[in-house]
Amino acid sequence: MLNGILKKFLLILLVVVVYQNWGKIERVFNPSQVVSEQTQAKANVVLYATDWCGYCKLTRRFLDQKGIPYKEFDIEKDAEARKAYEALGGRGIPLIDVNGTLIRGYDPDEILAALK
Repeated sequence: MLNGILKKFLLILLVVVVYQNWGKIERVFNPSQVVSEQTQAKANVVLYATDWCGYCKLTRRFLDQKGIPYKEFDIEKDAEARKAYEALGGRGIPLIDVNGTLIRGYDPDEILAALK
């Protein structure tokens, strides 16, 4: 019985890890979706987010899938990040600063446009 419980626990743990890292995993299997190295080199992306936000998760996954490097700040856990977020106008998450262009919410097309 203990063996069965352990197997279920390990399966659930595997599913959680795969879900959290899906963007990175997908990039390995679908490298054509990766943004060019030249675009990556000039990318300055800052993501203001929270752990619980669904659109923040989608944004992380998108950035990971495209191979876009980014810095992330949790506005609930980091007081300095919260101040920076509010200085940028706040009002909703995710808030993404892409090379100085502010993008409010999850918008992959805007992110790619700001990178060009």
